[in-house]
This record gives sequence, C-alpha cells and structure tokens, in this order.
Amino acid sequence: MVPKEPDAPGVNGISSASTVKLKDLVPAATNNVNTTFIVLDKAGRAPPLPPPPHGRADAREETCLALVADETAAAHFLLWGAECDAFEPGDIVRLTGGIFSYQRGNSLVLRAGRRGRAEKVGEFTMLFVETPNMSEVKWARDPGDPRRMVQEAVVSPHSQVFKPLQ
Repeated sequence: MVPKEPDAPGVNGISSASTVKLKDLVPAATNNVNTTFIVLDKAGRAPPLPPPPHGRADAREETCLALVADETAAAHFLLWGAECDAFEPGDIVRLTGGIFSYQRGNSLVLRAGRRGRAEKVGEFTMLFVETPNMSEVKWARDPGDPRRMVQEAVVSPHSQVFKPLQ
C-alpha cells in the first residue's frame, strides 16, 4: 500500500483534519470515527459469527481482534475477513468512517464497518499509551440527554484480552 499524505481525503471526502483521539471515543451507532492508531497486538482468527436474523446469509466472515493505541488511549479494533491478513503489529492505520459500538457478546469495539475504511499509512513510528483502554469502559445513557453516552465506570485500566506490553 502507498502511504497517503496527512491531509488526504478519506471516506466521503472526510479529511484527517476531523480526526478524533482514541480517548475521545464514545459508543454510537454512526460511522463517523476518523482516527489514526498503531496496531500493538493481534489475536488469532475467530470462527465466522452467525448472521443476525435480519442480516444477509453471505455476511459470515472470519474476524480477529487487535489491540490498537494512539498517544491518548487504547481500544480493541475488530478486523473482518481480508482485514485480518492486511494488518500486523507495528502497522500505523488510518480509519475513516469507522464506528465504535457494541459487538455481539456486549464487547465494545472500534471497527471499519460496511461504510468505513482502514488503510495502512506507516510502520513503527508512533507514540502510544496502553491505558486507558476505551473498550474496557462501562458506558451509560446521560440522564440529561438520553441520546448521549457518558462514562459510568472503568472495568479495567488495561485490556482484559491482551496482556500489557511492559
């Protein structure tokens, strides 16, 4: 893959100027997450999930989970199908039009989704932290605005899936 310039347009013309840091992720059912992170670790492939009752039967693909981070926080990134082979630890990835939401099993993950795109833009040269892990935060509806989510508690400061790098 050819690295893109920092201000290259993303999905639907969204530029990197509208990027969000991982510490500012909030669960939502919209594809509006534009961010850049480094892949720290990657778990093995999981068997295909059964399609949801309202989903397409051909939507069954293998998935794998990755631990990703930027200079503000970490999160779990769900890779689907060919994405599992496309990214390795040390890769710097730009996500455009991504989504941070609950996956089956109630795990909170960052993912490209159907409308988003994840692309490799570099390797190994990015500052990062492993805590807090935004996928390990318990969220609740804001009593003042039920359309908004607020942090309720930290389940674990580190990923419960991946061990700290140390």
